[in-house]
Amino acid sequence: MKDTVVVFARAPRLGTVKRRLAKDIGDRAALRFHTRTLIRLLRGLLRDRRFRTVLALTPDGARDRLPVKVARVAQGRGDIGQRMDAACRAYRKGNVAIVGSDIPDANADDLRAAFRTLGRYDAAFGPAEDGGYWLVALGPRRPAQPFDKARWSTEHALADTLRNFRGRRVARIRMLRDVDTACDLPMHSRRSRLTGPS
Repeated sequence: MKDTVVVFARAPRLGTVKRRLAKDIGDRAALRFHTRTLIRLLRGLLRDRRFRTVLALTPDGARDRLPVKVARVAQGRGDIGQRMDAACRAYRKGNVAIVGSDIPDANADDLRAAFRTLGRYDAAFGPAEDGGYWLVALGPRRPAQPFDKARWSTEHALADTLRNFRGRRVARIRMLRDVDTACDLPMHSRRSRLTGPS
């Protein structure tokens, strides 16, 4: 069975995406950043035939005009942990990875690396510099509630989640930085100039 990548994203709508960033640069610029980052990630993932890619949008029933042909599903109800748990259960028979859409440097190489680790490990995490994580990949041997009691949107999100994986082998892939505020943009722009387009 093919591995599955589920990209979690907000539907690109003016005034509803990257709200902290929008306070600094305005709603239109934040929407452009969100949309551009999401499209680049999806196109990179869809080029890789070793796994299938699914876009999980919130809010449920949201329509989008993204110029990318990709299977779309609703994220469902609940907090981010409950929605990620539902996505993992939907693809229980094989390996599944959930990746966020606001990490400009994330790419298909990261997903391949995460899936490769699942031969030796039960889970792989892509830690974020702020204490959260931008990717989680799970093999068939998963905790019953992998995302239970995590303090989302805090520096404790990864540590809290890892408590649910006690007794299991967990790998970490590269640490990346998400863009939450305008202060994060110059750092990302410098990296992009140094490494070139993805």
